Amino acid sequence: MSFAISRQNILLAIVAAAFLMQNIDGTVITTALPQMAVSFGTTPIHLSIGITAYMLSLAVFIPVSSWVSDRLGSRTVFGAAIAVFTLGSILCGLCDNITQFTLSRIFQGLGGAMMVPVGRLVLFRSVGKAGLVRALSYLTMSAMLGPVFGPPLGGFITTYASWRWIFFLNVPIGIVGVILVFIFIENYREERKASFDWIGFIFTGIAIASLVLDCDMVIQPNANALLTWGLFALSLASGGFACWYMARLAEPTVDLTLLKEPCFFNGVLVGGLFRIGAGGVSYLMAIMLQVSMGMTAFASGMITLAAALSSLFMKVAIPPVLRRWGFRNVLFVNGLLSASAIAACALVVPSMSGYVVFLILLIGGFFRSLQFTGLTTLSYAEISSERTGAANSFSSMMQQITNGMGVAVAAVLVHMTQFLRGESADMLSSIDIRLVFLMMAMIAASGCYFYIRLAPNAGAEVSGHRRPVEAEGTD
Repeated sequence: MSFAISRQNILLAIVAAAFLMQNIDGTVITTALPQMAVSFGTTPIHLSIGITAYMLSLAVFIPVSSWVSDRLGSRTVFGAAIAVFTLGSILCGLCDNITQFTLSRIFQGLGGAMMVPVGRLVLFRSVGKAGLVRALSYLTMSAMLGPVFGPPLGGFITTYASWRWIFFLNVPIGIVGVILVFIFIENYREERKASFDWIGFIFTGIAIASLVLDCDMVIQPNANALLTWGLFALSLASGGFACWYMARLAEPTVDLTLLKEPCFFNGVLVGGLFRIGAGGVSYLMAIMLQVSMGMTAFASGMITLAAALSSLFMKVAIPPVLRRWGFRNVLFVNGLLSASAIAACALVVPSMSGYVVFLILLIGGFFRSLQFTGLTTLSYAEISSERTGAANSFSSMMQQITNGMGVAVAAVLVHMTQFLRGESADMLSSIDIRLVFLMMAMIAASGCYFYIRLAPNAGAEVSGHRRPVEAEGTD
């Protein structure tokens, strides 16, 4: 038994490390963009295509990960994904111009797109439903630590070494990861080998790519209105066709019938509202601290580390919390508390002590971490083992899209408040940021209507929650 437990812990550590590496890499270049732009002879605004290209590659290729894993085996695909991600990191560190960097980021994103969902699938098949809450609490912590540690880490490396080391540091981690994968992970594959839905994949990819590009363009200064609306229309049209087409197939790229499962529907689709609302917090707070309170980028980054500290406490608290109150009560009550914590960020004013801001973010980070883990766990709580792969691809794709949309929605709302208040886009006021915090809180809270409508015993096999009435009935 001790060997089995230690093996699960090793698997958890491997997958969590891969998640952390991928999530850090998605944000670590943010503070390094100015120095990278100097090296490439361009501007930081133009270089933001490196972030967009990475996100786009992740979102487009995630839907194919489950099919590839079933065909080639989870160990083969997970190990190859880490290797591709590591090679992409090397290519990024060796780039000399913006074209090379964009192509390298797309290649690196291909590895990340396979690494994250397949790694999660490996873990699900190892721990079973009984260990799902604990495993996902660690993975959620890794997902939250990346965006928090990424910007200050990138700034530190860029200041005291070279921006190229941001990517070269992935090399030893990736090499060790590949070795451990082939030692400890079984090459599980499905016996069924369905043909791949190329039409669904292509049109889903067009819809996602258009949406991701549009989200990036919206937050750019002097964005072309015709192009942004055109991309949005293309995303809707191709997405609508993809949904219509895939609904007619037995083995589609994205299995929309999963949304008929109440737990999956609430965890993925309704949970997307919370992820959008919470996804803009770090972006808005960074602006608030640096523009309104005059802090340096490094100082504001250190304050936002509070969310990472909260996630460390969250992983210990969530299993007993879910076991005591169940998914329905936890998601509803904690959803309201999380939204309130987002709204509390609107109380930040220039005269406020940094310690108070840190405390606000610390408390809010705990509730958000609990909600993220609860939603992700609920998504898989009542999914059968043969549909885990399809559910994993669908859920991973939606998480990438909604997390990215959080920043875009926050940016659009900031521009809207400036326009309605008759302000210039260059005259950013703390009032605008505070108003948007309140609006993002309302978006995050909107899903609570659906959570309370869940069955009292929803996901009980995973959470371990049993109502007293049910327990009495079994005596």
